[in-house]
Amino acid sequence: MKTVVVLQSNYIPWKGYFDLIHDADLFVFYDDLQFTKNDWRNRNKIKTSKGAEWVTIPVGPDKNRLICEVEITDSLWQNKHWMTIRQNYSKTPYYNDYKEFLEDLYLVKKWSNLSELNQYLIRTISRDILCIQTEFKDSREYTLSGKKLDRLLELVIKTNAERYISGPSAKDYIDPSYFHNAGIKLIWKDYYGYPEYLQRYQPFEHRVSILDLLFNVGPDASWYIWGWRKGISKP
Repeated sequence: MKTVVVLQSNYIPWKGYFDLIHDADLFVFYDDLQFTKNDWRNRNKIKTSKGAEWVTIPVGPDKNRLICEVEITDSLWQNKHWMTIRQNYSKTPYYNDYKEFLEDLYLVKKWSNLSELNQYLIRTISRDILCIQTEFKDSREYTLSGKKLDRLLELVIKTNAERYISGPSAKDYIDPSYFHNAGIKLIWKDYYGYPEYLQRYQPFEHRVSILDLLFNVGPDASWYIWGWRKGISKP
């Protein structure tokens, strides 16, 4: 059965985001939606000696734009974010494994569009680091006419999905009967049970950027995201 996930792009998302990608045959970035301020699109959390703290990309106060329309006009944040990451993770076991990739991202490349940055990060981490084979597409590749839930269902139907996986927060607005009536099996993602790993700072926090997991466990990251469910021995 073809399994599809549709989700807005986030900035250096947490491990649950990549768990969803791994579950899917096709992952569709849904960035032609309204940009929401103080959300995961342009910020995320990393662990510091003071606890989990935000790193935020400045994108201005304009609320009347889609995610894919959000421009990044100030590049000073790139060096600032890299300095913050380096300061808090340079002593982790696998920092050097990802240093070159992140230096290129923050110090060499220049980003002017939020969606392009997020999608690049997510695709690269998925394919080149976590070795996920999921196909990626963008919702703008499809012609859509509906609104809200009707639009989402139209998109899912056009992907030829037989199963649709959604994060649990979408229970607030998704009516399961829409998918049932369209012959598509709706599955709610369960993030419960992720194993803890040795973080540099305590107490342990699950909901931080994927970078925290990569820096601390390196090539074993996939086990801590989905491998543990399959009965594979802990690395």
